[in-house]
Order: sequence, then C-alpha cells, then structure tokens
Amino acid sequence: MEMVSTAVVSGGAGFLGSHLCDYLLAKSHRVICVDNLDTGSLQNIEHLRNGDDFLFVNHDVTEPFFIEERVDYVFHLASPASPIDYLRLPLHTLKVGSYGTHNMLGLAKFKRARFLIASTSEVYGDPQVHPQPETYWGHVNPIGPRGVYDEAKRYAEALTMAYHRQQGVDTAIARIFNTYGPRMRPHDGRAIPTFIRQALENKPLTVFGDGSQTRSFCYVDDLIRGLYALATSGEHLPVNIGNPREMTLLELAEAVIRVTGSKSEIVFEALPVDDPQVRQPDITRARQVLGWEPEVELDEGLKRLLASMVPGSAPGSVSV
Repeated sequence: MEMVSTAVVSGGAGFLGSHLCDYLLAKSHRVICVDNLDTGSLQNIEHLRNGDDFLFVNHDVTEPFFIEERVDYVFHLASPASPIDYLRLPLHTLKVGSYGTHNMLGLAKFKRARFLIASTSEVYGDPQVHPQPETYWGHVNPIGPRGVYDEAKRYAEALTMAYHRQQGVDTAIARIFNTYGPRMRPHDGRAIPTFIRQALENKPLTVFGDGSQTRSFCYVDDLIRGLYALATSGEHLPVNIGNPREMTLLELAEAVIRVTGSKSEIVFEALPVDDPQVRQPDITRARQVLGWEPEVELDEGLKRLLASMVPGSAPGSVSV
C-alpha cells in the first residue's frame, strides 16, 4: 500500500495557508497545520479539523518545533503579511523571517523533507526594473516602516539558500505577488478587501496617491496551484508566482465598483511611505520550469470573492 505523504504548513490557519491545506488534502496528503493565530483564524480551518488527515498545532514557529512522525514537505508560510499586521508586529515579523525560517528549515533538514519558503514580491522593493524577473536584486529601503517585512523575507531567502548549499536541504523559493480570494480579512489593509468592504457599504473607495501606482492581482486558487507545482518540482532558485496582468489601483477600484454594482465614489488619500509605484511579475520561469500560469480573470475572481462574503449569493448576483 502506498504511504501517504505528510506536509507541514506553517501559517496554515491564515489566508493562503488555509487554502494550501485544502489543496494538499485534496491531493491526498496528510497535513499538519502550525499557527499561533496572531493573524490566522481557526474559522479558516474549521471545516478541516474533524478530518483524520488534518492536525492543527497551536505553536509560534519562532520557538523550536519538532514532531515525531515522518514529514515529506515543509511549507513555511507563517508571517504577518499585510501592512497593518507587520507595522503592528514589527519585531515578531523579523523573528518569523529569521528564527521561524531557521526552525522550519531545521525540521526539513532533520526529516529530509522538501522545503518551500513563501517569499514575496516585496523583496524587489520599489523596483527600477519592470516587470520584475527573478534575477533582479531589488531596490529596498531597509530602515523604512516596510523594512521589517521586506528585509525579513530577503533574509529568509538568503537563509534558505544557505541551508541548501551548505546543509543539502531540498529547498524552493516562491516569490508571491498580490493575491486575493475568500478568507481575506476585510480590515487587513490590503486594496481588494478594503475596496470591496467599502463598496458593499456604499462608502467612498479610498485610493492612495493619485491611483496611478500599479499592482498585479492573482486569484488564490491559481496561486496555490503554483506553489504546489513548485514544491513538487526540482527547482531551487526563486520563482515568481503571480498574475502578470498589471493595472492601476484606480482601475482596480473601478472594477470593484463595476462588479459589486455599488454607488460608491472614489476618493484619494496621501500615499504611504515607500509604497511601490509598480509591481508586475515576469512569470517566464514559472511557465518554463513549472508549466504554470494563472487562469482566473480579475472580474471572475472578484465575483467568487463576493460570493464567499455574501451568504446565499451566486457569483455575479451580489446585491449591495
């Protein structure tokens, strides 16, 4: 009888982590979800907790972590990831990127497991290269308010490669670009949940600056599919996982108003410090190495997200 593989997912009760747990279980993996619930929620994994192949462990990964059983994959997703969270928890964000990554890599080393670090497009900072390929080293302000997150992830990448080169750990680095979908917290400070919350309440949509700064938004199902493809590949160097369709934040606000049918207006507020002006992934390597690219268009993704937020509604039929 074929042995079931086991995956440890740090940050497994968070937005991305909980969707990854779903996907791994659907692929017949046993899943050990590790989360201290700083930014994650038991509600995200409530539907999984009675399953025989799912175990939740309430643990802070900045503290040593060990389990007795065999482990085949370690996915390190734990980290405060929205500006509201990492500005509220600056030291913990740095510790999760350093101690947390070290502990999860140590687990992968001991278990001879494949390790995947969820890095971020923020390693590119406010890029001088557009779109951003994995070979670009970035333009980051290490002492700005966003530095605690940006540098934590850059350090985590360096640590991951050191474990690979010196200790022989089988590692992978995913540079995740803006992702959206069900289970995002409405008050986490990110553009899409903020715009949707405001639109559903017919309140003004707040766009920072003049709205000309760009982002690229990937639906969560596409993102998780990309993470799994990378984890099950033999690739060790960083791979961008994101949607290359670039749009301005003003265009995003207009799309949210269109999809929700909201009567909201758009208002403009001061631009946050070190807010990137452009963000667009070059996914050439993901296409070549993983055979992956996103499939869900923005309007369709927004409709799915709305349907998850408004009980009983079908995609595209949300009343405001």
